[in-house]
Amino acid sequence: MNILLHPTYFPSLSHFAAMAQADTITFEIEDNFQKQTNRNRSYIYSPNGIQLLNIPIKHSKESHQKTKDVRIENDFDWQKQHFKSLEAAYRSSPFFEFFEDDIRPIFEKKQEFLLDLNFEALTIVSKCLRMKLDYHTTTEYFHDADTPMISDFRPLVNGKKDLSVFDKYTQVFDDKHGFINNLSILDLLFNEGKYAMDYLREQKLLAQ
Repeated sequence: MNILLHPTYFPSLSHFAAMAQADTITFEIEDNFQKQTNRNRSYIYSPNGIQLLNIPIKHSKESHQKTKDVRIENDFDWQKQHFKSLEAAYRSSPFFEFFEDDIRPIFEKKQEFLLDLNFEALTIVSKCLRMKLDYHTTTEYFHDADTPMISDFRPLVNGKKDLSVFDKYTQVFDDKHGFINNLSILDLLFNEGKYAMDYLREQKLLAQ
């Protein structure tokens, strides 16, 4: 399976399940940035239930700005806030301490561009999963790219329209709020560790 999808911030399980089952991966980098999508968002399981981690971006005067040109707003320490949220959510999970040092650089190094940060997050998580990450990037934008040769998973970037349903696994606070479906890949990684890749390969993918 050859797939096309967006690089997002600590992607959802649907993103990584598609990547884990793909033969070739192409990331869309010629799209226009859209607000309220997973391009700069990720969802985790906090003590109070689902929690949004949002990367602040610098606003542009241009009506249509390409995602690859979007700059991160680093005037306040959002990285420190995000890491504290991850600690509160996953410190007691089975594998947080095992992977803590691997993911920490994301929250210590300042990136100027959102796309660079997202690719760094993808690379780090792939190494944690021991998943080989070979990919291509687009050189132009095609509105309709779903062909017999490639499966277009770009709609997954809009989390509200992602209807993927995954098998349950143990989550830290599921005794309080039950199983929460399709969170960030970090939720699976911290709870399942070395078994995460087997889980991803076994999940059913919804045709986009």
